[in-house]
Amino acid sequence: MATYSVATLTLMVTMAALVLNLPFGYLRMNTRKLSFMWFVYIHLPIPAIFILRKMAGLDYKFIPIIVAGAVAGQFIGGRLNRKASLHG
Repeated sequence: MATYSVATLTLMVTMAALVLNLPFGYLRMNTRKLSFMWFVYIHLPIPAIFILRKMAGLDYKFIPIIVAGAVAGQFIGGRLNRKASLHG
């Protein structure tokens, strides 16, 4: 089994959080802000990201970096939805 540096593990989990949040950010744009489904689309990926962080052996100190990736995924997914809406 390969061993990775902490920086590599952090980058991999952060990128996974970003990619995992893309579809949820896309779907979130079709819901009313602060509705039940809006909250579901934001919070549903969190357990998977938690599991990935624990499996990678990353401490709680890395949570802000991983959250930044998750927020970026939500944002980019929402932007993709807007672009798709504009182009039909």
